[in-house]
Amino acid sequence: MNYMEDKTEKKDTLYEHKYDDDSIDFIAHAKTIWEGRTSIIKSTLIFICIGIFVAITTPAEYTSSIVFKPILSSSKSKLNGGISGLAAMAGINLGDISGSSAEIHPTLYPKIFEDYNFQKELMESPLFDESLKSEISFAKYYTEIHKASSLELIKKYTLGLPTILLSALKKSFSKKKEITRLNDNEFEIISETDQKLIKILKRQLSINVNEKEGFVRISAKMRNKFYAAQMAKNVQNILQRKVIAHKIKKAEEDLAFIEERYIEKKMEFELAQKNLATYRDANKNVNTAIAKTQSERLESEYQLAFSVYSELAKQVESQKIQVKENTPVFAILQNAVIPLKKSNISKPLILVIYSFLGIFLGIFIAFARPFITDIKKEWNNK
Repeated sequence: MNYMEDKTEKKDTLYEHKYDDDSIDFIAHAKTIWEGRTSIIKSTLIFICIGIFVAITTPAEYTSSIVFKPILSSSKSKLNGGISGLAAMAGINLGDISGSSAEIHPTLYPKIFEDYNFQKELMESPLFDESLKSEISFAKYYTEIHKASSLELIKKYTLGLPTILLSALKKSFSKKKEITRLNDNEFEIISETDQKLIKILKRQLSINVNEKEGFVRISAKMRNKFYAAQMAKNVQNILQRKVIAHKIKKAEEDLAFIEERYIEKKMEFELAQKNLATYRDANKNVNTAIAKTQSERLESEYQLAFSVYSELAKQVESQKIQVKENTPVFAILQNAVIPLKKSNISKPLILVIYSFLGIFLGIFIAFARPFITDIKKEWNNK
């Protein structure tokens, strides 16, 4: 019995020591924070001032989005074997044009956005400005009208200063070389202005594909809410036009090929028709075997020319329908609207975030100060 009481007493003493150790740690931490209260207050006030400056100088941004779903098809060209065989009889090789036309999968849409020609077309896309009561291009707005905010200027000439110096040096040393390359090769050289505009485009525009649901979201974030809606619509129009052009390219090439053959065979048919009519008029009263054979030969040429011509005429109409069928369809799930609310972080939230950053930095300094003092002492003693 005494042994059990002694064991219980030791156990209670162990818990008391553990509680005392935790209390001492907590008190020590609280004391450290209290002793460093001046640093915490100073750090917090500094970051509050920074937060106020950032909140004031950060311009409002608005986001407009479009959501659409491409309806994929697997239609094929409708040239049947009959017309191919009939055309072959006339010495025409229509080739294999029964394969399915190429289609750009939605997952590749962001790659289209990265193309320079696509970006160049976006730069020249029109934006209606209410204050000017006229249309201006995206490029003109950012090169002639747009003014950088205070925060952007500070960032440009502090963090971005090395980039500015490097680009200036590169421009002075590579200007002649660029002209030489342009003369030797037929490649487009992206100008410095276009490079800046491309960076703005990539920062403000985005194309996101939901592979699971199969829809595409185009978003435009700009300071002007009217511009945001218009740019989202411009991206949609240019993207869909390029996808359609790529999709129906094969069908349009097939149609152009058949139309060429149709025009050729129409002329041959009209010539055979004229020759037959002329011969019949000139040999109305001639009943010789030679005349009859010549008439049958001209009649055969006329019938063959008519068969090929009429079938190609049908195929032209069929291929026109095929072009329409191959044209991709885009179901608009969410159209672009002019946003009313700002999409960037609210100014009070910016202030709160910077205040917490100041408090955490002040606490860190308070805890790090003793270690820094010890390191300095060891450094001086050695």
